[in-house]
Amino acid sequence: MFTLLQDVTAAVDMTAAEAIVTVSHANSAIGAGLAVVGAGIGIGLIGHGAGLGIARQPEAVSDIKSNAIVLAALVEGATFFAIVVALLFAIK
Repeated sequence: MFTLLQDVTAAVDMTAAEAIVTVSHANSAIGAGLAVVGAGIGIGLIGHGAGLGIARQPEAVSDIKSNAIVLAALVEGATFFAIVVALLFAIK
Protein backbone atom coordinates (compact mmCIF):
# COMPACT_ATOMS: atom_id res chain seq x y z
CA MET A 1 0.00 0.00 0.00
CA PHE A 2 2.83 2.36 0.77
CA THR A 3 4.35 1.81 -2.66
CA LEU A 4 0.99 2.66 -4.20
CA LEU A 5 0.92 5.93 -2.28
CA GLN A 6 4.48 6.66 -3.36
CA ASP A 7 3.50 5.99 -6.97
CA VAL A 8 0.56 8.35 -6.67
CA THR A 9 2.70 11.11 -5.22
CA ALA A 10 5.35 10.55 -7.88
CA ALA A 11 2.73 10.69 -10.63
CA VAL A 12 3.07 14.45 -10.76
CA ASP A 13 6.66 14.12 -11.94
CA MET A 14 5.89 11.50 -14.61
CA THR A 15 6.34 12.07 -18.29
CA ALA A 16 3.48 11.33 -20.68
CA ALA A 17 5.03 8.02 -21.80
CA GLU A 18 5.44 6.81 -18.21
CA ALA A 19 1.85 7.76 -17.41
CA ILE A 20 0.58 5.80 -20.43
CA VAL A 21 2.56 2.72 -19.34
CA THR A 22 1.12 3.01 -15.83
CA VAL A 23 -2.42 3.28 -17.15
CA SER A 24 -1.79 0.34 -19.48
CA HIS A 25 -0.67 -1.81 -16.55
CA ALA A 26 -3.74 -0.81 -14.56
CA ASN A 27 -6.04 -1.63 -17.47
CA SER A 28 -4.37 -5.02 -17.88
CA ALA A 29 -4.90 -5.78 -14.21
CA ILE A 30 -8.56 -4.77 -14.48
CA GLY A 31 -8.98 -6.97 -17.55
CA ALA A 32 -7.44 -9.98 -15.83
CA GLY A 33 -9.65 -9.41 -12.80
CA LEU A 34 -12.78 -9.21 -14.92
CA ALA A 35 -11.80 -12.44 -16.66
CA VAL A 36 -11.54 -14.21 -13.32
CA VAL A 37 -14.86 -12.80 -12.13
CA GLY A 38 -16.50 -13.95 -15.36
CA ALA A 39 -15.07 -17.43 -14.92
CA GLY A 40 -16.37 -17.59 -11.37
CA ILE A 41 -19.85 -16.63 -12.51
CA GLY A 42 -19.71 -19.14 -15.37
CA ILE A 43 -18.58 -22.03 -13.20
CA GLY A 44 -21.22 -21.11 -10.62
CA LEU A 45 -23.91 -21.27 -13.29
CA ILE A 46 -22.58 -24.63 -14.48
CA GLY A 47 -22.70 -25.97 -10.93
CA HIS A 48 -26.20 -24.58 -10.43
CA GLY A 49 -27.45 -26.20 -13.62
CA ALA A 50 -25.78 -29.50 -12.75
CA GLY A 51 -27.35 -29.47 -9.31
CA LEU A 52 -30.79 -28.82 -10.77
CA GLY A 53 -30.31 -31.56 -13.34
CA ILE A 54 -29.22 -34.07 -10.71
CA ALA A 55 -32.20 -33.12 -8.53
CA ARG A 56 -34.57 -33.78 -11.41
CA GLN A 57 -32.96 -37.00 -12.62
CA PRO A 58 -30.84 -38.65 -9.92
CA GLU A 59 -30.15 -41.65 -12.13
CA ALA A 60 -28.17 -39.47 -14.57
CA VAL A 61 -25.62 -38.27 -12.00
CA SER A 62 -22.54 -39.61 -13.80
CA ASP A 63 -23.49 -38.11 -17.17
CA ILE A 64 -24.37 -34.73 -15.70
CA LYS A 65 -21.24 -34.64 -13.56
CA SER A 66 -18.93 -35.48 -16.46
CA ASN A 67 -20.55 -32.86 -18.68
CA ALA A 68 -20.27 -30.24 -15.92
CA ILE A 69 -16.56 -31.00 -15.48
CA VAL A 70 -15.91 -30.65 -19.21
CA LEU A 71 -17.80 -27.35 -19.34
CA ALA A 72 -15.94 -26.02 -16.30
CA ALA A 73 -12.63 -26.95 -17.94
CA LEU A 74 -13.62 -25.05 -21.08
CA VAL A 75 -14.49 -21.98 -19.02
CA GLU A 76 -11.15 -22.19 -17.19
CA GLY A 77 -9.30 -22.50 -20.51
CA ALA A 78 -10.92 -19.34 -21.84
CA THR A 79 -10.11 -17.60 -18.56
CA PHE A 80 -6.44 -18.54 -18.70
CA PHE A 81 -6.30 -17.29 -22.27
CA ALA A 82 -7.80 -13.95 -21.22
CA ILE A 83 -5.32 -13.63 -18.34
CA VAL A 84 -2.38 -14.36 -20.63
CA VAL A 85 -3.58 -11.75 -23.12
CA ALA A 86 -3.95 -9.20 -20.31
CA LEU A 87 -0.43 -9.96 -19.07
CA LEU A 88 0.96 -9.63 -22.58
CA PHE A 89 -0.61 -6.19 -22.84
CA ALA A 90 0.96 -5.32 -19.48
CA ILE A 91 4.41 -6.36 -20.70
CA LYS A 92 4.21 -4.51 -23.98
